[in-house]
Amino acid sequence: MFRRVAVLGTGLIGGSFALALRKHAPDASIVGWDKAHVLRHARERGAIDDGFEDLGAALAGADLIYLALPVGVAIEMLPLIAHEAPAHALVTDASSTKRAVCAAARDCFLRGRALFLGGHPMAGRENAGIAAADGELFRGARYALIRPVMGKADGEKLEPRVAEFAALVESFGAQPVWLDAEAHDRAAAIVSHLPQLLAVALAGVVRDQTDETGLPVTLAGRGLRDALRLAGSPYSIWRDIVLTNTDNIDRALEKMILALEQLRTELRSRALEDEFSAAGELYKILRDLQ
Repeated sequence: MFRRVAVLGTGLIGGSFALALRKHAPDASIVGWDKAHVLRHARERGAIDDGFEDLGAALAGADLIYLALPVGVAIEMLPLIAHEAPAHALVTDASSTKRAVCAAARDCFLRGRALFLGGHPMAGRENAGIAAADGELFRGARYALIRPVMGKADGEKLEPRVAEFAALVESFGAQPVWLDAEAHDRAAAIVSHLPQLLAVALAGVVRDQTDETGLPVTLAGRGLRDALRLAGSPYSIWRDIVLTNTDNIDRALEKMILALEQLRTELRSRALEDEFSAAGELYKILRDLQ
């Protein structure tokens, strides 16, 4: 069904999607839309067959349009994409928040135009850009798919284009998870956005406590490095995420502050053992999910 695929934004996620598509849908023609130097690198990596800086040229004849753009840019471009996309096409995004994007899409993708499907692969790396792209990035990951207004309900048949995309995601080794935009943003605030901000906060504490001798950083081992892996992710990626999910992130931070205060009160009590035990059980659950 997806003979020609346009990837808008050929960085880490868009490039990884294109590389996965190369392996699992080898007959598809893949074009990219991005800056000239990014497109050149994407071609060199074999992610795309051709690249365009002109949006209309990139969308021409596309059966699948994959938006791997910052949230704010995706929202800003949706009206133009809806206008330019072929009516038979499926348009899907990979934005890390869904309410704002899906609300904007409802206003743009009217009957008779291309169909929009909100999505978010729960996969990534601290390094951005096409150089970090990997065709196996989605393997083992959950892939959130937002139920279309007239789409997925328990026992209800999916629209063919949507079903085809869900099958494509599964062929990548990812697991589609169907939910609504509100539920997605609440969950993502806890399992994705909060860990990112905690890594930033921890890095700030370590940095501020490091003296002229280099301590305590020079004493750090792999544990700190592993805990701070997310701190390497640039603000440019997270700015729009925070701005479009502020309410949920604020609640998540409040719960984290309360949890830290609770730990502080338990430093000299055996209750801390229970906290470690509960944390270990959750870690086992997460480990077994992989």
